[in-house]
Amino acid sequence: MSTEESSHLPAGFVTDQLGAGYVPGAVAQQTVAVPIHQSSAYQFRSLREARDRFALREKGFIYSRNAHPTQAVLEQRVAALEGGVSAAATGSGQAATTVAVLALAGRSGHVVASNQLYGGTVDLFCDTFADFGIEVTLVDQDDLDAWRTAVRPETRAFFAEGVANPVAQVLDMPAVAEIAHAAGVPLVVDSTVATPVLQRPKELGADVVVHSATKFLCGHGTSLGGVVVDLGTFDFGAEPEKWPYLTEPHFRFGGVPLWQAFGREAALTTLIKSKYVADLGPAISPFNAFQILSGIETLNLRVARHASSGLAVAEYLASHPAVAAVHHPGLEDNPWHELAEQHLPAGSPSVFAFDLAGTGDDEADYARAERVIDALKVIRIVANIGDARTLACHPATMTHNHMTHTQLASAGISFATIRLSVGLEEPSELIADLQQALAAF
Repeated sequence: MSTEESSHLPAGFVTDQLGAGYVPGAVAQQTVAVPIHQSSAYQFRSLREARDRFALREKGFIYSRNAHPTQAVLEQRVAALEGGVSAAATGSGQAATTVAVLALAGRSGHVVASNQLYGGTVDLFCDTFADFGIEVTLVDQDDLDAWRTAVRPETRAFFAEGVANPVAQVLDMPAVAEIAHAAGVPLVVDSTVATPVLQRPKELGADVVVHSATKFLCGHGTSLGGVVVDLGTFDFGAEPEKWPYLTEPHFRFGGVPLWQAFGREAALTTLIKSKYVADLGPAISPFNAFQILSGIETLNLRVARHASSGLAVAEYLASHPAVAAVHHPGLEDNPWHELAEQHLPAGSPSVFAFDLAGTGDDEADYARAERVIDALKVIRIVANIGDARTLACHPATMTHNHMTHTQLASAGISFATIRLSVGLEEPSELIADLQQALAAF
Protein backbone atom coordinates (compact mmCIF):
# COMPACT_ATOMS: atom_id res chain seq x y z
CA MET A 1 0.00 0.00 0.00
CA SER A 2 1.47 3.38 -0.98
CA THR A 3 1.68 6.39 1.35
CA GLU A 4 -1.19 7.96 -0.59
CA GLU A 5 -3.37 4.84 -0.26
CA SER A 6 -2.84 4.64 3.50
CA SER A 7 -3.40 8.36 4.17
CA HIS A 8 -6.95 7.73 5.44
CA LEU A 9 -5.62 5.69 8.34
CA PRO A 10 -5.00 7.47 11.65
CA ALA A 11 -1.44 8.13 12.74
CA GLY A 12 0.12 5.02 14.21
CA PHE A 13 -2.47 2.61 12.80
CA VAL A 14 -0.01 0.34 11.01
CA THR A 15 2.44 0.54 13.93
CA ASP A 16 -0.35 -0.64 16.24
CA GLN A 17 -1.31 -3.29 13.69
CA LEU A 18 2.21 -4.72 13.98
CA GLY A 19 2.94 -4.32 17.65
CA ALA A 20 0.21 -3.03 19.97
CA GLY A 21 -0.04 -4.96 23.22
CA TYR A 22 3.33 -6.68 23.05
CA VAL A 23 6.69 -5.54 24.44
CA PRO A 24 9.41 -8.01 23.40
CA GLY A 25 11.56 -7.30 26.43
CA ALA A 26 8.73 -8.38 28.72
CA VAL A 27 9.72 -12.02 28.26
CA ALA A 28 13.16 -13.46 28.84
CA GLN A 29 13.60 -14.71 25.27
CA GLN A 30 12.78 -11.27 23.76
CA THR A 31 11.00 -12.85 20.80
CA VAL A 32 9.83 -10.42 18.13
CA ALA A 33 6.75 -12.55 17.41
CA VAL A 34 4.12 -12.93 20.10
CA PRO A 35 4.67 -16.27 21.88
CA ILE A 36 1.98 -18.95 22.04
CA HIS A 37 1.42 -19.34 25.76
CA GLN A 38 0.09 -22.89 25.55
CA SER A 39 -0.96 -23.38 29.13
CA SER A 40 -4.32 -24.17 30.68
CA ALA A 41 -3.51 -22.57 34.03
CA TYR A 42 -1.01 -20.33 35.84
CA GLN A 43 1.06 -20.83 38.98
CA PHE A 44 0.66 -18.36 41.83
CA ARG A 45 3.58 -17.16 43.91
CA SER A 46 1.46 -17.24 47.06
CA LEU A 47 -2.03 -18.01 48.26
CA ARG A 48 -2.52 -14.28 48.89
CA GLU A 49 -1.76 -13.57 45.22
CA ALA A 50 -4.26 -16.24 44.16
CA ARG A 51 -6.93 -14.83 46.45
CA ASP A 52 -6.45 -11.28 45.17
CA ARG A 53 -6.58 -12.36 41.54
CA PHE A 54 -9.73 -14.39 41.99
CA ALA A 55 -11.32 -11.40 43.76
CA LEU A 56 -10.27 -9.12 40.86
CA ARG A 57 -8.22 -6.99 43.24
CA GLU A 58 -5.02 -7.80 41.35
CA LYS A 59 -4.48 -8.16 37.62
CA GLY A 60 -3.01 -11.39 36.36
CA PHE A 61 -3.78 -14.74 34.81
CA ILE A 62 -5.69 -17.50 36.59
CA TYR A 63 -6.96 -20.02 34.06
CA SER A 64 -6.99 -19.89 30.27
CA ARG A 65 -10.78 -20.04 30.08
CA ASN A 66 -10.74 -16.53 31.57
CA ALA A 67 -7.68 -15.18 29.77
CA HIS A 68 -4.11 -15.98 28.78
CA PRO A 69 -1.10 -13.90 27.71
CA THR A 70 -1.47 -14.47 23.94
CA GLN A 71 -5.12 -13.50 24.17
CA ALA A 72 -4.21 -10.36 26.13
CA VAL A 73 -1.99 -9.16 23.27
CA LEU A 74 -4.77 -9.84 20.75
CA GLU A 75 -7.23 -7.86 22.86
CA GLN A 76 -4.90 -4.89 23.20
CA ARG A 77 -4.09 -4.93 19.50
CA VAL A 78 -7.69 -4.97 18.26
CA ALA A 79 -8.68 -2.36 20.86
CA ALA A 80 -5.87 -0.14 19.56
CA LEU A 81 -7.01 -0.52 15.94
CA GLU A 82 -10.57 0.41 16.87
CA GLY A 83 -9.56 3.26 19.18
CA GLY A 84 -11.16 1.39 22.08
CA VAL A 85 -10.30 1.27 25.77
CA SER A 86 -10.37 -2.50 26.26
CA ALA A 87 -11.41 -5.73 24.57
CA ALA A 88 -12.49 -9.29 25.33
CA ALA A 89 -11.52 -12.11 22.97
CA THR A 90 -13.72 -15.18 22.50
CA GLY A 91 -13.65 -18.50 20.71
CA SER A 92 -15.70 -17.28 17.72
CA GLY A 93 -17.42 -14.23 16.32
CA GLN A 94 -20.79 -15.69 17.29
CA ALA A 95 -19.53 -15.98 20.86
CA ALA A 96 -18.42 -12.33 20.79
CA THR A 97 -21.90 -11.20 19.76
CA THR A 98 -23.50 -13.48 22.35
CA VAL A 99 -21.49 -12.36 25.37
CA ALA A 100 -21.67 -8.68 24.39
CA VAL A 101 -25.47 -8.78 24.21
CA LEU A 102 -25.82 -10.89 27.36
CA ALA A 103 -23.68 -8.41 29.30
CA LEU A 104 -25.73 -5.45 28.08
CA ALA A 105 -29.23 -6.94 28.13
CA GLY A 106 -28.98 -8.76 31.44
CA ARG A 107 -32.11 -10.52 32.65
CA SER A 108 -35.18 -9.93 30.46
CA GLY A 109 -33.65 -7.05 28.57
CA HIS A 110 -34.64 -5.95 25.10
CA VAL A 111 -32.53 -5.28 22.02
CA VAL A 112 -33.41 -3.39 18.85
CA ALA A 113 -31.50 -4.79 15.89
CA SER A 114 -31.28 -4.43 12.14
CA ASN A 115 -33.07 -7.10 10.11
CA GLN A 116 -30.19 -7.01 7.60
CA LEU A 117 -27.93 -9.31 9.60
CA TYR A 118 -25.89 -12.46 9.04
CA GLY A 119 -28.19 -15.49 9.26
CA GLY A 120 -26.46 -16.96 12.30
CA THR A 121 -27.00 -13.70 14.18
CA VAL A 122 -30.70 -13.77 13.27
CA ASP A 123 -30.94 -17.32 14.64
CA LEU A 124 -29.24 -16.20 17.86
CA PHE A 125 -31.42 -13.13 18.26
CA CYS A 126 -34.79 -14.61 17.28
CA ASP A 127 -34.44 -18.09 18.79
CA THR A 128 -31.71 -18.67 21.36
CA PHE A 129 -31.91 -15.32 23.17
CA ALA A 130 -35.59 -16.01 23.84
CA ASP A 131 -34.40 -18.92 25.99
CA PHE A 132 -32.53 -16.36 28.13
CA GLY A 133 -35.60 -14.12 28.42
CA ILE A 134 -34.09 -11.53 26.06
CA GLU A 135 -36.41 -10.14 23.40
CA VAL A 136 -35.14 -8.72 20.12
CA THR A 137 -37.08 -6.47 17.76
CA LEU A 138 -35.78 -6.47 14.18
CA VAL A 139 -36.21 -3.29 12.14
CA ASP A 140 -35.29 -2.09 8.66
CA GLN A 141 -31.95 -0.45 9.32
CA ASP A 142 -32.71 2.37 6.86
CA ASP A 143 -35.99 3.26 8.60
CA LEU A 144 -34.91 5.64 11.36
CA ASP A 145 -38.46 5.97 12.67
CA ALA A 146 -38.60 2.19 13.09
CA TRP A 147 -35.55 2.32 15.38
CA ARG A 148 -37.22 5.03 17.49
CA THR A 149 -40.59 3.28 17.63
CA ALA A 150 -39.07 -0.05 18.71
CA VAL A 151 -37.54 1.38 21.90
CA ARG A 152 -39.07 0.15 25.17
CA PRO A 153 -38.31 0.96 28.82
CA GLU A 154 -36.39 -2.33 29.03
CA THR A 155 -34.33 -1.70 25.87
CA ARG A 156 -30.63 -2.06 26.65
CA ALA A 157 -28.85 -1.96 23.27
CA PHE A 158 -29.09 -1.28 19.55
CA PHE A 159 -27.28 -3.76 17.28
CA ALA A 160 -26.38 -3.60 13.58
CA GLU A 161 -23.66 -4.47 11.10
CA GLY A 162 -21.66 -1.55 9.74
CA VAL A 163 -21.78 -3.21 6.31
CA ALA A 164 -24.28 -6.04 6.18
CA ASN A 165 -23.58 -9.63 5.17
CA PRO A 166 -24.41 -10.59 2.42
CA VAL A 167 -26.07 -7.69 0.57
CA ALA A 168 -23.62 -4.99 1.77
CA GLN A 169 -26.17 -2.46 2.96
CA VAL A 170 -24.28 0.42 4.61
CA LEU A 171 -25.61 1.51 7.99
CA ASP A 172 -26.25 5.21 8.57
CA MET A 173 -24.28 4.79 11.77
CA PRO A 174 -24.31 8.40 13.04
CA ALA A 175 -28.10 8.60 12.67
CA VAL A 176 -28.75 5.26 14.39
CA ALA A 177 -26.22 6.09 17.13
CA GLU A 178 -28.03 9.36 17.81
CA ILE A 179 -31.34 7.50 18.26
CA ALA A 180 -29.68 4.91 20.54
CA HIS A 181 -28.13 7.60 22.71
CA ALA A 182 -31.41 9.51 22.92
CA ALA A 183 -32.91 6.27 24.27
CA GLY A 184 -30.04 5.98 26.76
CA VAL A 185 -28.53 2.80 25.31
CA PRO A 186 -25.29 1.92 23.49
CA LEU A 187 -24.98 1.11 19.81
CA VAL A 188 -23.20 -2.19 19.18
CA VAL A 189 -21.76 -2.59 15.68
CA ASP A 190 -20.58 -5.80 14.07
CA SER A 191 -17.65 -4.55 12.01
CA THR A 192 -16.49 -7.93 10.70
CA VAL A 193 -17.08 -7.07 7.04
CA ALA A 194 -15.71 -3.53 7.09
CA THR A 195 -12.70 -4.10 9.42
CA PRO A 196 -11.01 -1.14 11.12
CA VAL A 197 -9.10 -0.51 7.87
CA LEU A 198 -12.21 0.57 5.96
CA GLN A 199 -14.36 1.87 8.81
CA ARG A 200 -13.83 2.85 12.45
CA PRO A 201 -17.25 2.82 14.14
CA LYS A 202 -16.07 4.95 17.08
CA GLU A 203 -15.71 7.92 14.74
CA LEU A 204 -19.32 7.39 13.59
CA GLY A 205 -20.94 7.20 17.02
CA ALA A 206 -20.81 3.52 17.99
CA ASP A 207 -20.04 2.42 21.56
CA VAL A 208 -19.15 -1.27 21.26
CA VAL A 209 -17.68 -3.19 18.31
CA VAL A 210 -17.75 -6.94 17.75
CA HIS A 211 -15.65 -8.84 15.25
CA SER A 212 -15.63 -12.33 13.93
CA ALA A 213 -11.83 -12.45 13.96
CA THR A 214 -12.16 -15.68 11.98
CA LYS A 215 -12.70 -13.54 8.91
CA PHE A 216 -10.51 -10.65 7.72
CA LEU A 217 -8.54 -10.20 10.94
CA CYS A 218 -7.19 -13.75 10.67
CA GLY A 219 -7.50 -13.66 6.89
CA HIS A 220 -6.46 -17.16 5.94
CA GLY A 221 -9.41 -19.36 6.87
CA THR A 222 -7.47 -21.22 9.56
CA SER A 223 -8.76 -20.21 12.99
CA LEU A 224 -11.96 -19.31 14.80
CA GLY A 225 -12.03 -16.30 17.09
CA GLY A 226 -14.02 -13.25 18.10
CA VAL A 227 -13.42 -9.93 19.83
CA VAL A 228 -15.64 -7.48 21.72
CA VAL A 229 -14.20 -3.95 21.90
CA ASP A 230 -15.47 -1.38 24.38
CA LEU A 231 -14.91 1.99 22.71
CA GLY A 232 -15.20 3.79 26.05
CA THR A 233 -17.84 6.22 24.81
CA PHE A 234 -20.90 5.08 26.77
CA ASP A 235 -21.52 6.17 30.36
CA PHE A 236 -23.10 3.22 32.15
CA GLY A 237 -23.14 5.31 35.34
CA ALA A 238 -25.59 7.85 33.92
CA GLU A 239 -28.57 5.52 34.52
CA PRO A 240 -27.10 2.93 36.89
CA GLU A 241 -30.40 1.14 37.46
CA LYS A 242 -30.26 -0.12 33.84
CA TRP A 243 -26.93 -1.90 34.33
CA PRO A 244 -26.99 -3.56 37.78
CA TYR A 245 -24.21 -6.06 36.96
CA LEU A 246 -21.93 -3.09 36.29
CA THR A 247 -23.09 -0.57 38.87
CA GLU A 248 -24.22 -2.57 41.91
CA PRO A 249 -22.05 -4.54 44.35
CA HIS A 250 -21.94 -8.23 43.50
CA PHE A 251 -20.64 -11.10 45.56
CA ARG A 252 -18.72 -12.48 42.59
CA PHE A 253 -16.68 -9.31 42.29
CA GLY A 254 -15.68 -8.88 45.91
CA GLY A 255 -18.74 -6.80 46.75
CA VAL A 256 -17.44 -3.85 44.72
CA PRO A 257 -19.32 -2.47 41.68
CA LEU A 258 -17.33 -3.08 38.50
CA TRP A 259 -18.11 0.43 37.30
CA GLN A 260 -16.54 1.80 40.46
CA ALA A 261 -13.51 -0.49 40.28
CA PHE A 262 -12.78 -0.34 36.54
CA GLY A 263 -14.83 2.55 35.09
CA ARG A 264 -14.99 3.25 31.37
CA GLU A 265 -11.63 1.60 30.77
CA ALA A 266 -12.54 -1.98 31.61
CA ALA A 267 -15.83 -2.45 33.48
CA LEU A 268 -17.76 -3.91 30.54
CA THR A 269 -15.00 -6.20 29.29
CA THR A 270 -14.25 -7.34 32.84
CA LEU A 271 -17.90 -8.32 33.22
CA ILE A 272 -17.83 -10.15 29.88
CA LYS A 273 -14.68 -12.12 30.69
CA SER A 274 -15.21 -12.80 34.40
CA LYS A 275 -18.89 -13.77 34.12
CA TYR A 276 -20.05 -14.71 30.62
CA VAL A 277 -16.88 -16.15 29.09
CA ALA A 278 -15.86 -17.77 32.37
CA ASP A 279 -19.32 -19.30 32.97
CA LEU A 280 -20.33 -20.25 29.44
CA GLY A 281 -16.83 -21.20 28.31
CA PRO A 282 -16.44 -19.70 24.79
CA ALA A 283 -12.71 -19.13 25.31
CA ILE A 284 -10.17 -18.57 22.55
CA SER A 285 -7.22 -20.95 22.43
CA PRO A 286 -3.65 -19.59 22.60
CA PHE A 287 -2.89 -21.04 19.16
CA ASN A 288 -5.92 -19.41 17.54
CA ALA A 289 -5.10 -16.09 19.19
CA PHE A 290 -1.57 -16.38 17.77
CA GLN A 291 -2.90 -17.17 14.28
CA ILE A 292 -5.21 -14.15 14.35
CA LEU A 293 -2.39 -11.90 15.57
CA SER A 294 -0.27 -13.10 12.65
CA GLY A 295 -3.08 -12.27 10.24
CA ILE A 296 -3.58 -8.79 11.68
CA GLU A 297 0.01 -7.90 10.83
CA THR A 298 -0.91 -7.70 7.12
CA LEU A 299 -4.49 -6.49 7.57
CA ASN A 300 -4.22 -3.12 5.81
CA LEU A 301 -2.38 -4.61 2.83
CA ARG A 302 -4.84 -7.45 2.38
CA VAL A 303 -7.98 -5.37 2.84
CA ALA A 304 -6.81 -2.83 0.25
CA ARG A 305 -6.35 -5.66 -2.25
CA HIS A 306 -9.68 -7.26 -1.30
CA ALA A 307 -11.51 -3.96 -1.76
CA SER A 308 -10.01 -3.07 -5.15
CA SER A 309 -10.51 -6.57 -6.54
CA GLY A 310 -14.04 -6.75 -5.17
CA LEU A 311 -15.00 -3.56 -6.98
CA ALA A 312 -13.49 -4.83 -10.24
CA VAL A 313 -15.50 -8.06 -9.99
CA ALA A 314 -18.67 -6.15 -9.12
CA GLU A 315 -18.25 -3.87 -12.12
CA TYR A 316 -17.90 -6.90 -14.40
CA LEU A 317 -20.98 -8.59 -12.97
CA ALA A 318 -23.01 -5.40 -13.34
CA SER A 319 -22.44 -5.56 -17.10
CA HIS A 320 -23.42 -9.23 -17.52
CA PRO A 321 -26.83 -9.96 -19.09
CA ALA A 322 -27.48 -12.94 -16.81
CA VAL A 323 -27.14 -10.76 -13.68
CA ALA A 324 -30.21 -8.86 -12.54
CA ALA A 325 -28.55 -6.85 -9.74
CA VAL A 326 -25.18 -6.41 -8.05
CA HIS A 327 -25.29 -5.38 -4.39
CA HIS A 328 -22.00 -3.53 -4.04
CA PRO A 329 -22.00 -0.04 -2.49
CA GLY A 330 -19.01 0.97 -4.60
CA LEU A 331 -21.24 1.01 -7.69
CA GLU A 332 -22.73 4.41 -8.44
CA ASP A 333 -26.30 3.11 -8.87
CA ASN A 334 -26.27 1.28 -5.52
CA PRO A 335 -28.77 2.65 -2.96
CA TRP A 336 -26.02 2.88 -0.33
CA HIS A 337 -23.35 4.41 -2.59
CA GLU A 338 -23.62 7.87 -1.04
CA LEU A 339 -23.34 6.49 2.50
CA ALA A 340 -20.38 4.36 1.40
CA GLU A 341 -18.60 7.43 0.08
CA GLN A 342 -19.17 9.18 3.41
CA HIS A 343 -18.43 6.32 5.81
CA LEU A 344 -16.10 4.09 3.78
CA PRO A 345 -13.68 6.57 2.19
CA ALA A 346 -10.97 3.95 1.63
CA GLY A 347 -13.25 1.66 -0.35
CA SER A 348 -16.10 -0.79 0.07
CA PRO A 349 -15.62 -4.30 1.47
CA SER A 350 -15.16 -7.27 -0.82
CA VAL A 351 -18.13 -9.18 0.61
CA PHE A 352 -21.21 -8.56 -1.52
CA ALA A 353 -23.95 -10.40 -3.38
CA PHE A 354 -25.44 -10.48 -6.84
CA ASP A 355 -28.78 -11.72 -8.12
CA LEU A 356 -29.16 -13.85 -11.18
CA ALA A 357 -32.11 -13.09 -13.41
CA GLY A 358 -34.92 -14.78 -11.50
CA THR A 359 -38.08 -16.66 -12.36
CA GLY A 360 -40.05 -15.96 -9.19
CA ASP A 361 -40.00 -19.65 -8.30
CA ASP A 362 -37.59 -20.63 -5.50
CA GLU A 363 -36.63 -24.03 -6.85
CA ALA A 364 -36.16 -22.78 -10.40
CA ASP A 365 -34.01 -19.91 -9.12
CA TYR A 366 -32.05 -22.32 -6.94
CA ALA A 367 -31.41 -24.53 -9.97
CA ARG A 368 -29.99 -21.55 -11.85
CA ALA A 369 -27.74 -20.60 -8.92
CA GLU A 370 -26.65 -24.22 -8.56
CA ARG A 371 -25.57 -24.42 -12.19
CA VAL A 372 -23.49 -21.27 -11.88
CA ILE A 373 -21.89 -22.07 -8.52
CA ASP A 374 -21.09 -25.67 -9.46
CA ALA A 375 -19.40 -24.46 -12.65
CA LEU A 376 -16.91 -22.29 -10.75
CA LYS A 377 -13.32 -23.53 -10.89
CA VAL A 378 -11.20 -20.88 -9.17
CA ILE A 379 -13.85 -19.59 -6.77
CA ARG A 380 -14.64 -22.09 -4.01
CA ILE A 381 -17.98 -23.00 -2.40
CA VAL A 382 -17.35 -22.15 1.26
CA ALA A 383 -19.57 -20.78 4.05
CA ASN A 384 -17.01 -18.23 5.17
CA ILE A 385 -15.83 -14.74 4.28
CA GLY A 386 -12.62 -12.76 4.64
CA ASP A 387 -10.39 -15.57 3.41
CA ALA A 388 -7.33 -15.06 1.20
CA ARG A 389 -9.22 -17.20 -1.33
CA THR A 390 -12.34 -16.06 -3.16
CA LEU A 391 -15.43 -17.82 -1.83
CA ALA A 392 -19.00 -18.22 -3.04
CA CYS A 393 -22.11 -19.33 -1.24
CA HIS A 394 -25.87 -19.47 -1.71
CA PRO A 395 -27.23 -17.61 1.34
CA ALA A 396 -30.83 -18.79 1.09
CA THR A 397 -29.81 -22.45 1.47
CA MET A 398 -26.54 -22.03 3.40
CA THR A 399 -25.75 -19.18 5.79
CA HIS A 400 -29.33 -17.86 6.01
CA ASN A 401 -31.21 -21.14 5.51
CA HIS A 402 -33.18 -20.92 8.80
CA MET A 403 -34.74 -17.59 7.89
CA THR A 404 -38.34 -17.30 6.74
CA HIS A 405 -39.23 -15.92 3.31
CA THR A 406 -40.22 -12.67 5.00
CA GLN A 407 -36.89 -12.43 6.80
CA LEU A 408 -34.97 -13.24 3.62
CA ALA A 409 -36.87 -10.58 1.69
CA SER A 410 -36.20 -8.04 4.46
CA ALA A 411 -32.49 -8.81 4.19
CA GLY A 412 -32.58 -8.46 0.38
CA ILE A 413 -31.97 -12.17 -0.26
CA SER A 414 -33.74 -14.46 -2.73
CA PHE A 415 -33.01 -17.92 -4.10
CA ALA A 416 -31.39 -16.15 -7.05
CA THR A 417 -28.82 -14.49 -4.74
CA ILE A 418 -25.16 -15.56 -4.71
CA ARG A 419 -22.70 -14.14 -2.18
CA LEU A 420 -19.04 -13.55 -2.99
CA SER A 421 -16.12 -12.87 -0.69
CA VAL A 422 -13.45 -11.70 -3.10
CA GLY A 423 -9.95 -12.84 -2.14
CA LEU A 424 -6.40 -12.09 -3.20
CA GLU A 425 -6.30 -13.75 -6.61
CA GLU A 426 -5.83 -11.69 -9.76
CA PRO A 427 -9.15 -9.98 -10.57
CA SER A 428 -8.84 -11.01 -14.22
CA GLU A 429 -8.68 -14.66 -13.15
CA LEU A 430 -11.81 -14.29 -11.04
CA ILE A 431 -13.68 -12.50 -13.82
CA ALA A 432 -12.74 -15.23 -16.29
CA ASP A 433 -14.02 -17.86 -13.85
CA LEU A 434 -17.33 -16.04 -13.40
CA GLN A 435 -17.61 -15.56 -17.16
CA GLN A 436 -17.34 -19.27 -17.88
CA ALA A 437 -19.64 -20.15 -14.97
CA LEU A 438 -22.32 -17.70 -16.04
CA ALA A 439 -22.24 -19.28 -19.47
CA ALA A 440 -23.88 -22.26 -17.73
CA PHE A 441 -26.83 -20.05 -16.79
